[in-house]
Formats: sequence, structure tokens, C-alpha cells
Amino acid sequence: MAPPVLLPGGREPDDRIVTAMPAGPPTPSAPVTTVDGAIAQMEAIDAALPAADGLACFNRMYLGVTRQVYARLGQGFFADPVFMTQLDVAFASLYFDAADAAGDPAAVPLAWRPLVEERANTGIEPVQFALAGMNAHINHDLPLALVRTCAALATSPEAGAHFADYQKVDQLLDAAEQSVRQSFETQSELAVDQHVTAVNNLIGNWTINSARDLAWNNCLLLWHVRDDPIARALLTDSMAGSAALASRLLLVAV
Repeated sequence: MAPPVLLPGGREPDDRIVTAMPAGPPTPSAPVTTVDGAIAQMEAIDAALPAADGLACFNRMYLGVTRQVYARLGQGFFADPVFMTQLDVAFASLYFDAADAAGDPAAVPLAWRPLVEERANTGIEPVQFALAGMNAHINHDLPLALVRTCAALATSPEAGAHFADYQKVDQLLDAAEQSVRQSFETQSELAVDQHVTAVNNLIGNWTINSARDLAWNNCLLLWHVRDDPIARALLTDSMAGSAALASRLLLVAV
């Protein structure tokens, strides 16, 4: 009898794990320029992907948060809605770029590769996919989006109410993160299923607020080295590598 085939790390093949790279989500016909346009593209992705797809798990969470931000842009919630609108579009566009490349592993930005590579792995829970997506989007994309927004509007991160408005989004993200965690934690098998407990332990140390605090600091650094190509490249490469490493840890099948 031939010896069993082992996967990297000594694991035996698991028929829950799908190794084929699924197709990417639908590509927008033109660059997204408005928040409602971003929402429409997320809705298209949600409709096109299977619910269990790792990218879809993140997309649902992001769609919910973007809808909340959009609802508040015209309600006086933000001191500078023009800045926040521009930031929301720039931020979403970076996610769409990563999603558009999802069918071609070599084209996927480094920060997003762990999620894209594992998105068909049914041994990973939806909450892990959702948080890994938020990790890549916040720790890598958000500083870039902030700098692009400031450059486009001829302002700077420290100017006006930018930081205060940035912090207001934390309230919305807190609720979204808690909702995702609770959707997993309230399953009936929690009391008896050690697998569920293991997943909770795995994701317990990652929080959106901590990630956004780091993203703001990296934004300030990026802004101050924006005219130095070498320093900028070193910093963005470091951000991408760190985000990818954190996502791989979040996406461990337990």
C-alpha cells in the first residue's frame, strides 16, 4: 500500500479544502467615483460569489459598514463630509483592485494574497475570512487611501477635523466587528465544540481599533516621506508584508 500523501506541515489531505483558485468577482465597467457606486459594486460582488467564499465573507462585512458611513455623510455626523467621501471612495477602490485580481494569484497585492489563496478553504470559518480581509484592508490599504485623499484635496492628515472624523468611523466598525464575532460565538454548538473555542482564541487578539490606530500612524509616516521614493517603497513594502503575515495567522485552520 502506498504511504499517505501529506500536505505541507504534515497534514493529510482534507476533502473540505478546495485548492483550485476560484474566479474573481465581477469587474466594474469604470472606476468607482462615488460612495453609492462603491456600494453598488460591493452588492454586485455579493450577488456573484458563493456565500462561503472567503472574499464574500469579507465583502458582506465591508458592505454593511460602507452603507452605514454613506447614511451618515449627509446627517452632520462628520465635520468634513467631503474629505470622508473622498476617503471612502479611495479606500474602496483599493479593495476593488485586489478583488479584480483575485482570479490571478500573481497579480494580487501581497497584503491580500493570504485571503485570496485561502478563500475556497472550507476548513476556515467565515469570521476568520472577514477579519483577515479587514486586516489587509486596514493595515495596508487605509494608510494609502488617506495619503491619496489628502493629496487629492490639497490638505494633510493633521489638518482640520480629519483625525476626529477618522475616529468616528471606529464607532461603526466596532459594531460591525462585534456583530461578526457574535454571529460566530452564538452558535448552538459553542458550549460543546472545542473547534469553535479554538477559533475564538485564534482571532481574539486582533481588533479593528488597534489596526486603525496603527493605520493612522502609518499614514502620518507615509505622508512625511511621500516625496522620498525609497523611504516610501520601504514603508509600503513593510506594511504589505506585515498585513500578509497577520492574515496568514488569522486564516490558520483549527
